[in-house]
Amino acid sequence: MAVSSGPREDDSVPAFCDAVGIPGIVDIHTHFMPDRMLRKVWGWFDTVRHGDGSPVWPIAYRSDERTRLARLRTMRVCAFTSLNYPHKPGMAQWLNEWSARFAADNPDCVHSATFFPEPEADGYVAQALERGARVFKVHLEVGRYDPRDPLLDPVWRRLADTGVPVVCHAGSGPVPGPFTGPEPLAAVLNAYPGLVAVIAHMGGPEYAEFLQLAVRYPNVHLDTTMTFTDFTDGIQPFPEDLLPVLAAHPDRVVFGSDFPNIPHPYAHQVQAVVRLGLGDEWLRAVCYDNGVRLLRLGSSTLP
Repeated sequence: MAVSSGPREDDSVPAFCDAVGIPGIVDIHTHFMPDRMLRKVWGWFDTVRHGDGSPVWPIAYRSDERTRLARLRTMRVCAFTSLNYPHKPGMAQWLNEWSARFAADNPDCVHSATFFPEPEADGYVAQALERGARVFKVHLEVGRYDPRDPLLDPVWRRLADTGVPVVCHAGSGPVPGPFTGPEPLAAVLNAYPGLVAVIAHMGGPEYAEFLQLAVRYPNVHLDTTMTFTDFTDGIQPFPEDLLPVLAAHPDRVVFGSDFPNIPHPYAHQVQAVVRLGLGDEWLRAVCYDNGVRLLRLGSSTLP
């Protein structure tokens, strides 16, 4: 298999890793959730149908937790996350408890956490950091909250001071929310310029605006999640004229997939970044090196 073509099947992902010269893939954007919550997420996707009744977004990896973990490990995904996110007050802390237990049981899962604008937020974020959380997730479309909420000021300040990354679903895709788009998060970055933010889905569909934020702020990154795939290219394609900017900033892009909630094989996300044609060095940075750096991975997690 030539690196220029990328893997077409999941079983070929390890061969891709060997060909490009990395021990495995570091995936900053995967989801492991309490079973009841994950099934509700799947149920929402099931309601979105084409006119003929077929699903718009079929879940490719609708299986039990053990099977999903085994699939990632078989593909040599050597580090991944359990990104959870609340949609109302009172959820974040118990989600953080679940994620901490999950990471303890699965050392290749990076200890993940989340928060919501509520008076308790800074306290439980501090607790999560003390327990070893190395990545946070916020979802502004699902949460429908303003990241500029004063209740989050101490949280943003704490995370900026510690350098722990926050994966932010801030773009207006696949559907806009009242606080999606570049302006709200740009205001947060203006107030806390040291914040290590990872813009999910490359910021789609506001790709250019979020890419400008990554160029402007040294700690802003973008994850590849769902971007460049056939599915997303059919509705919100990444502009080709922005590819030279990605090529010039290989340190600002990190691999993400949205596993298991994806409508295509995992290998297709890998193939999608390969077929951009930005070279092996860029692929090594995106698929491994940047994730290792951002998540502060060490020998206890990596192969």
